Amino acid sequence: MSTLAKPEVSIIMATYNRAHLIIESLISIQNQTFENWECIIIDDGSTDETSAQLEPYLSDSRFRYLPRSAKHKKGLPGCRNYGIELAKGDYIVFFDDDDIAHPDHFKITIPILKENDFQFCHYTREVFFGEFNREFNRNLNYGYKHINYKNLDKIITHELPFNSCAVIWKKECFFNNRFHEDLLYAEEWELYSRLLSNGFTGISIDKTLYFGRKHNASNTGEFYLGNKIRRESKIKAIKLVAQNLMEKELLTPLLTRYFIQLAFLLNDRALINFLGKLTNLSRIQIYRYQMIRKYYPLISRYLRFKKQYL
Repeated sequence: MSTLAKPEVSIIMATYNRAHLIIESLISIQNQTFENWECIIIDDGSTDETSAQLEPYLSDSRFRYLPRSAKHKKGLPGCRNYGIELAKGDYIVFFDDDDIAHPDHFKITIPILKENDFQFCHYTREVFFGEFNREFNRNLNYGYKHINYKNLDKIITHELPFNSCAVIWKKECFFNNRFHEDLLYAEEWELYSRLLSNGFTGISIDKTLYFGRKHNASNTGEFYLGNKIRRESKIKAIKLVAQNLMEKELLTPLLTRYFIQLAFLLNDRALINFLGKLTNLSRIQIYRYQMIRKYYPLISRYLRFKKQYL
């Protein structure tokens, strides 16, 4: 395809040692029925054959392949922030280097954003394991609902999942907002909750436009396998989200309980103390929560046994 003067959509893709998976992702981008896009691939220091694998695709001028800038920290947030700086499009979406995009992704989402006063469009993301062999649903009939700060409870608790690749944004959302580069897990959870708390509004459509590959080598897989770096990042993200909501008077009792429950699951004493002080809990309440944290594994096992057998 010939060079386009100005792409409408900027796809930002961070990559690191995914030579064996990234080509499938790039092909799904090339297969988009909406063609006015650019894909900015930021390499975080790959040591495998990523560069050689990408070379044939760089003949398509819509792909740009660059190393992460030294002024940005190593990791997914730094790569994405660098991509935001380079983006030329009016719309920004973050794709991962091991996933598959629906061919009508932009054909559906861009008109929604153009024709309505929304800052973002959220859509459904499905997961798959191993080889991708799904049939794409091309039906254009789907339900929708409006999203704003009033939906923060559902977004933060994942009742309404806001995965990084399941939202396309107007570029203006990132004029004064960036990923927190000290976070190496839950970075999109922190940023997206911050964006909504800043007043950005959008629409959520009941249509699957993205397919996420599940495997243990992903950041999420490493977190659930007990990786220390991912765990510490999750704790820091909880603190940042809770503090931001408190400052904006959006920290509800439901969300406070949810954050404390996460502290139980993470078995983190300091996090409970932080949340207690942030929300002005009494010493007795904090002590009670610390006791629950201490015995939470026993309590949860008992509750599972009770539910299953009693």
